[in-house]
Amino acid sequence: MCRPGPRNISTRREEDGKMIRVCEPSLSDLESKYVAEALDHNWLSSVAPPVALFEELFAKRFAAKHGVAVNSGGSALFLALWTLGTREGDEVIVPTFTMVATAGAVTQCGATPVFVDCEPDTANIDVTKIEEKITPQTRGILPVHIYGHPCDMDSIRTLARDYRLFVVEDAAESHGALYRGRPVGTFGDAGCFSFYANKLMTTGEGGIILTDDDKLATALRHCRAYDFDDTRHFWHKRLAWNLRMSSLEAALGRAQLERLDELIAARQRNYAYYCERLGDLVEFLAQKSYATSVSWMCGLLTRDLEERDGLMAFLERNQIETRTFFFPMHQQPVYKSREAFPVAEDLSRRGLYLPSSSHLTEEQLDLIVRSVRAYLEPRRRTGL
Repeated sequence: MCRPGPRNISTRREEDGKMIRVCEPSLSDLESKYVAEALDHNWLSSVAPPVALFEELFAKRFAAKHGVAVNSGGSALFLALWTLGTREGDEVIVPTFTMVATAGAVTQCGATPVFVDCEPDTANIDVTKIEEKITPQTRGILPVHIYGHPCDMDSIRTLARDYRLFVVEDAAESHGALYRGRPVGTFGDAGCFSFYANKLMTTGEGGIILTDDDKLATALRHCRAYDFDDTRHFWHKRLAWNLRMSSLEAALGRAQLERLDELIAARQRNYAYYCERLGDLVEFLAQKSYATSVSWMCGLLTRDLEERDGLMAFLERNQIETRTFFFPMHQQPVYKSREAFPVAEDLSRRGLYLPSSSHLTEEQLDLIVRSVRAYLEPRRRTGL
């Protein structure tokens, strides 16, 4: 059993402002310009022009027919599952190695998340273990492109076709990642993205759903806004919610979208820098030949739990913030299960990610590398 590790080991106040955070938004004058324009025009609500424009631009960027903006990545997942008919008594295949929002969206629909272990090299769902979890109650598969690396979507789509299941992609961490040259988030019935502050591109909060299905897109738009009737105001035919994105968030997202290529390039640079200078001391999550990862987070694997926690504490003392890998869903109090998922449990014990913001300087990267080496090299020499 994996004992809990530090969720956020950095607890000191940033009195000198030198702490290198694990991930921060990267903003420019362009974001200020577009948000100011929205304010100048009194565009605040979800029905003002910036939201529809952002939806159009985001869908076009990823070669999808429709983009439906919402108030969070979690809302995107829930809304996609709900409009595809997920209800009580249904089951949805979910990786156990993920953030709680993925499983939570299934539960929010009244359905049951059925967990599957992950690949040891990418941490993505192990597609060879999905079929054994499919039952007559299974409605869909919810793959997660972990830390910016695409899942094996060909295998997942084949299973979905053979068993007549829907596919909803959790692409919350993978804006711009490519599977065999095609953007993730466009392989399933719907693809869901998050724009939380630590994501590769951000609107502060917020999310979006991509789909090529006209009927699904219409249902998504109705259900995110109380299902107002198109011809009779204050008339509602089905259960729906307020999950809308504001115009200020959309204006911010438009600027981030225009800068997405540079933000991705910076994350990929961070990953390459760490791998080149630390690859002799630690393992890094792999990048498959079929994938173009955006390296949202630079994840590494230490030798064991003790070394992981010791390294995190050492880096914190040197003003460098880190995070542990996800704790598997089957070990969470809310989803506690006796079933074992050894790969996910091992990754959770040994994994952490280093600062990965797109605006990290080479000086900061070098400091991080030197600090990691300062802790690990003596341990390697002494065999600890």
